[in-house]
Amino acid sequence: MNVQTKAANCAHPADLWQKSGQSSAATETAGTLRAESGRPLIIRFGKHLRGAFDRLIASSSLVANDPVLDMRDFAWTKLLRDDWRTILDEARAVALRGEAAPSLATISPDHRSIAEVGKWRSFFLWGYGYPIDDNLARCPKTAAIVARIPGLNSAFFSILAPGTHIPAHRGVTKGLITCHLGLIVPRDGDVRMRVADRYVRWAEGETLVFDDTYDHEVWNDTDGTRVVLLVQFERPLKNPGKWFADLFLGFVKRSAFVQEARTNIGRWNAALKQLDV
Repeated sequence: MNVQTKAANCAHPADLWQKSGQSSAATETAGTLRAESGRPLIIRFGKHLRGAFDRLIASSSLVANDPVLDMRDFAWTKLLRDDWRTILDEARAVALRGEAAPSLATISPDHRSIAEVGKWRSFFLWGYGYPIDDNLARCPKTAAIVARIPGLNSAFFSILAPGTHIPAHRGVTKGLITCHLGLIVPRDGDVRMRVADRYVRWAEGETLVFDDTYDHEVWNDTDGTRVVLLVQFERPLKNPGKWFADLFLGFVKRSAFVQEARTNIGRWNAALKQLDV
């Protein structure tokens, strides 16, 4: 069966999810219910303790606890800057092609409050320490580069549609730090991020390092699509903060928050294979 015939039968990867017999709305509702029922431990227990954990982690940090950090404190970021065009080429060839990158809200129900479907898309290479093997195989050069990042936790192409606003939110744990590598930054308007009281802007081929446990939000007030390689890595720590950070990340990694997203990425990629996308 050729691509055109398959597309006629199932024009979108999400259509293949309905082969189970559920309607689109029913599938989404069921996913939401599964998410809610599977999260008592990480939400009720984790959220109550997160503040205490973050304070312990901050007191053990070997780098600054500022909202925006100096990239010179992370020598490995030069790897990204030196090879940014290689990474961009793979993003264009794979992640920006067709429906390869699903909406973040589709694969992670926890993000639905901040990530409108179709506005913020993500092509995961790594997620909370788990490799996404199909996607890594499709981006071998980028895969080799990010594999050299110390304490790599997550890496994905973050794709923000024109006119998108990601409302204020906070990250999961101070045990992780976030790095953005600018790949495509529109110039016909303003695309920016606020981290606490700091406003920052991306530049193509440049890295931006910040602590996402500070309140932050993003605007793409342009007519173009913004693309960055988003990397989360473990904060350099001494003990006892290192112990607490590893303990908390262990809870998160095993939680429904992460496991459901892994399952959904696998389902999305399986649908893409059937469509030959």
